[in-house]
This record gives sequence, C-alpha cells and structure tokens, in this order.
Amino acid sequence: MDRSQKADSVASLNATFNEVGVVVVTRNLGLSVAQSTDLRSKMRDAGATYKVAKNRLAKLAIKDTDYAGIDSYLSGPTALATSVDPVAAAKAVVDFAKTNPKLEIVGGSMGGTLLDEAGVKALASMPSLDQLRATLVGLVNAPATKIAQLSTAPAAKLARVFGAYGAKEAA
Repeated sequence: MDRSQKADSVASLNATFNEVGVVVVTRNLGLSVAQSTDLRSKMRDAGATYKVAKNRLAKLAIKDTDYAGIDSYLSGPTALATSVDPVAAAKAVVDFAKTNPKLEIVGGSMGGTLLDEAGVKALASMPSLDQLRATLVGLVNAPATKIAQLSTAPAAKLARVFGAYGAKEAA
C-alpha cells in the first residue's frame, strides 16, 4: 500500500466514523474465508458493515472523532463492525459469535461511550431502531382505535336491540 492509498483509507475510515452510531471491535482468531463471507453477508442483511482495517490506519482515522476511546482495543488481528443503527452491528456480531468461537468481541463504542465486551452484548439485547419505531406507532395507534370502537359501540348495541325486538314481534 503506497502513501496515497493509505491516506485514502484513513479518509474513508474517518468518514465512516463520523457517520455511524456504533463501532464494535472484533478479533479474528482464524476465521475461514467462507466464515468471513458468511459474517459479512449477515452484517449487510442487518444494515451494518464489517471491515478489516490496519490498526495503525484505524488509529489515525479515529483521532478527533467520538470513537477515539477504542484506540486501546486496536491491537492484533482486529476488524471493525459499524452501523448507523446503534444496535444493528452489535446484534449481528454477537449472534455470529454465539455460533462461531473464532470471532472474539473485544469491545466497542457507541458515540462517546466506550463499551467492553459485556456492554456490546447488552447493547445487542436491546430492540433495534425499527422495532422501537413499530412499538411507538402501535402505542400511538391504539388509543385512536379504542376511540373509534367506543364511538361505534352504542350504535351497534341499538341495532342489536332493534333486531331482537323485530325478531320477537315476528315470532
């Protein structure tokens, strides 16, 4: 890698760090190409990215960002999982690590908050941004549905009463 490629890589990583909501640092302990491809596909499906970056270049890229605290995690064969949704990358990495012991979760950061391995696992157990949105829409929609049911209930009761009187007189 020549100097201009390194500068481009640092600029690309810096732009990524400025856009994402979470960074999870993982350690590769001998993943095969097939396993790595499977992990990347699961990350894409979750709306996250998984990138192996040189530690030295990553350390240069995190300067002056919210993720400067992960500097100590960047040693050895590491890779970075990132996503805009604060839960997506953590959830995908933790799910993959459950079935594959060759992927070790080192730690991460959610904005300026540094996370250890337990913190990343706790973040992964939270509902995703889409799930939270769906819950909020359901909560907002529920009172409107109940009001509509209450406003139509008296009319329905009257219709049943009139129907019963009509059936009684016809008999």
